[in-house]
Amino acid sequence: MTLQSRIISETFRITGFNMAGATLKSLATATGFSITTVSRALGGFDDVNPETRQIILQEAQRQGYHPNLYARALQKRQVQAVGLVMPISAPRHTDPFLSEFIAGVGQSVYSSGFDLLLSAHPAGTGEIQVYRRLVAGRRVDGMIVIRTRYNDERIRYLQTSDIPFVVFGRTYDPEDYTFIDIDGIAAQRILTEHLIALGHQRIAYISPPAHLMFTQFRLQGCDDALRSAGLTINPDYLPAAELTERGGYEAALHLLALPQPPTAIMTGNDLMAFGVMRAIQEAGLRVGHDVAVGGFDDIPAAEHIHPGLTTIHQPIFEIGRQLAELLLREIAGQPVIERYILLSPELIVRASSDPSRQSQQKGG
Repeated sequence: MTLQSRIISETFRITGFNMAGATLKSLATATGFSITTVSRALGGFDDVNPETRQIILQEAQRQGYHPNLYARALQKRQVQAVGLVMPISAPRHTDPFLSEFIAGVGQSVYSSGFDLLLSAHPAGTGEIQVYRRLVAGRRVDGMIVIRTRYNDERIRYLQTSDIPFVVFGRTYDPEDYTFIDIDGIAAQRILTEHLIALGHQRIAYISPPAHLMFTQFRLQGCDDALRSAGLTINPDYLPAAELTERGGYEAALHLLALPQPPTAIMTGNDLMAFGVMRAIQEAGLRVGHDVAVGGFDDIPAAEHIHPGLTTIHQPIFEIGRQLAELLLREIAGQPVIERYILLSPELIVRASSDPSRQSQQKGG
């Protein structure tokens, strides 16, 4: 799904040439257009002829023109910044999912003359205070919220403020806020159905922490698929773990030590799946043949790890980019046509689920 919304950049940068005295007047003189036309062309107004706009943009770049963003921000009572509070659960930030998402956000934010203000906070240590400091202190013009919770205090707070915000994810019953999310119920259902079709009956799911909203959606998708196949999930096959490789590894050790260990293990993200694969290999078993593994996100490493990881693809970079564009439109007071975007999942089948099992006798 592609959004057509776009914020036209007002900042032009070049290398090797910079005319400090470049102004709207100098651009008007050089191009032969009026100052009003030049200003509207640089501002992205639709009433400027595309050819005229192109001439003005090229001259602006040639002269090294930089609009006075500080003065403009003061006039609009803006600080030209978007806020994102990032959870940190380890001494080093090692989550490629968040890195890819931030890169997508950054592409839209920076190209629009804004800054991205990242504020990291340790998990479970007064996160809402970070939001209050950024919002009440007017340090940002808008916020991006990630990894929603069932009863999300952050969203409730932002709804009482006058600051625009957008959300990656949603609550159980999303109220009036702009979000992009993947259909977690459908996603986990198609992954579970894939494993069932390969003959697996002892299927485990290492879920993310229960307070995360997408955990509930995915558990429902897993349960729906099992029930449709006449199966029920063993409570012993439902451990929860942190969204880290270590979390998946430790949960997998527990599962493999059971009297009847699962023949297939799904996880809340790809990092957890990598930990599961390591535990399986250390136990002298073969990933895909002895124990199938399925992840979620399709981060770049999922394709290159051995064996390749079967997973649910999320267009993480594109979600970050589109969310930032939606937020920038709201900050600019422009209409947002699509505010509730639910993406259809895509199953990526690789060797970790060994599709050749389908030709073997079923029974797990």
